[in-house]
Amino acid sequence: MAATKWRKTLMKSLLRKLIVEYPEINFSEGDHFYWSPKTVTITYSYAPEHDMKDVTLLHELAHALLSHASFTTDFELLLMEVAAWDKALLIGKLYAIDIPEDHIQKCLDTYRDWLHLRSTCPACTCNGLQNKQSREYKCPNCTATWSVSASRLCRPYRQVAKIKTP
Repeated sequence: MAATKWRKTLMKSLLRKLIVEYPEINFSEGDHFYWSPKTVTITYSYAPEHDMKDVTLLHELAHALLSHASFTTDFELLLMEVAAWDKALLIGKLYAIDIPEDHIQKCLDTYRDWLHLRSTCPACTCNGLQNKQSREYKCPNCTATWSVSASRLCRPYRQVAKIKTP
């Protein structure tokens, strides 16, 4: 409990500094952490389930500083997350905040797992390739095609569009 209280205090102190140092970015308390390029706002949370609030705030700041706005493919989203963590590590050094590598990998694992589920062929379970212009995947093994949701936050449902049988 003491560590959680300490992290919350650290986050409040960090937030005060970031508001002064990045006046072009809005900071708003909410239920979850996220960066909105549309409103140029970082939403943060003091919810108890967010155990590394200061680190997550730096990660969202990294998205803002990297001008992350949109992605075309699922893999591009993963690359943006990796870039944001790399930038967060650099920002963390400026504020003497250590970002544990295992925390970064745990966070990235959620995206890697999401990507794996979305790219798994519903017909033969091989991994498919995403069309760069759509949310459609195609299996190189059985030629099945399937579509996935545009949301990165929803469960990875796959709607089969076409399965060729030999």
